[in-house]
Amino acid sequence: MELLQMESNRAPSYRDGRLEIDFRTQTVLADGATVHLTPMEFGLLAHLARNAGEIVSRDTLMRNVWGYGPEILTRTMDVHLRRLRVKLGPYSRQHIETVFGLGYRLQPSSGVANCGAGCQLVGNLRADC
Repeated sequence: MELLQMESNRAPSYRDGRLEIDFRTQTVLADGATVHLTPMEFGLLAHLARNAGEIVSRDTLMRNVWGYGPEILTRTMDVHLRRLRVKLGPYSRQHIETVFGLGYRLQPSSGVANCGAGCQLVGNLRADC
């Protein structure tokens, strides 16, 4: 029951100056154009978007998106990130930042992101509305 409650408390969408993600319908728009993602690419992007502005470790992504523990050595995340960046277009390198030795961070393109649940990310600070 607690897991279902946590799911219902999550924001239904993410939006910044260039990127829109609807978590319920699993649709993504980049600069207004539909981006077709595989389920794993969407899961990776969604996890980063739900933690926009925060560094998410590789281990956390491997566990939460793929269900792998830290003992599993694979390059699958690198492959999915590369494909995701290609699909998101020319701004993706700035949007999905690699923080060497720490993990990855989704940076809002306009400096302000709305997670759709009454909170905003301004710069690197979260603010509840």
